[in-house]
Amino acid sequence: SLITVLSLRGAQVPLSVFCLSTGRISRKKLENLIPLISKPMESAKERDTFVYLAKLSEQAERYEEMVESMKNLAKLNVDLTVEERNLLSVGYKNVIGSRRASWRIFSSIEQKEAVKGNDVNVKRIKDYMEKVELELTSICIDIMSVLDEHLIPSASEGESTVFFNKMKGDYYRYLAEFKSGDERKEAADQSLKAYEIATTSAAAKLPPTHPIRLGLALNFSVFYYEIMNSPERACHLAKEAFDEAISELDSLNEESYKDSTLILQLLRDNLTLWTSDIPEEGADDAHKTNGSAKHGAGGDDAEVNHKIILCL
Repeated sequence: SLITVLSLRGAQVPLSVFCLSTGRISRKKLENLIPLISKPMESAKERDTFVYLAKLSEQAERYEEMVESMKNLAKLNVDLTVEERNLLSVGYKNVIGSRRASWRIFSSIEQKEAVKGNDVNVKRIKDYMEKVELELTSICIDIMSVLDEHLIPSASEGESTVFFNKMKGDYYRYLAEFKSGDERKEAADQSLKAYEIATTSAAAKLPPTHPIRLGLALNFSVFYYEIMNSPERACHLAKEAFDEAISELDSLNEESYKDSTLILQLLRDNLTLWTSDIPEEGADDAHKTNGSAKHGAGGDDAEVNHKIILCL
């Protein structure tokens, strides 16, 4: 039998038997219908398998395989659940996070060697950095493809739309961190576009206290500070999000309270840090930050606590 869907006088009757016995459908049409009915069941089973394997990979800290499982799930073209979104994002964050940390370490050492005038070591470091940059680029291109081809088109809720466009903005921002020239400008433009789409959607569909909306504001403000070298715009965005959320804090449900208040603290910490980089009226522009990474408590877009932001 195919699928039991009917109950007649207490007895469950397979769909195939019911359709043929009542003459409501021919055998040929039923045979054509069977794959269409079976496919959702197969997809659901695949989905459960991919989620389980991703969780297994996470526990074993095999993040590349965690990412592969979630990419396979994304290719089913379904709107991901909160748990599935978090698994996807945590996997990619760990895969790219170690490489971003490596790149920053190399960059710092390179600057020190350059000050010493050690050109040989500078060359060695640059060669090593290029290898890491290729890996970073590959990861970013990979997640962009998954987002553009599967996740964003399949997002049916405002929360998912904001989450995935925020993620797109984040990964273009990561590209802009190490790219130069036209490539950096392109990455920055794409990051800005994705963040703006997410912000518009968040304003329309999520309350100011929602953790995803606050996480978006936090990351978008980091983008303005670090990539666009605009502490003024970064502070304006962070303060606006902070003030709007504080005014509605009483309406925050218990489930989101911990996540939202943590992000509010990070926004406030960054505001305190960044305000010192805004030149006083009439001051020379040379007082502005040169765009080097400065992180408040929690680091760049709170990545130290990223799992909390991702519970969103």
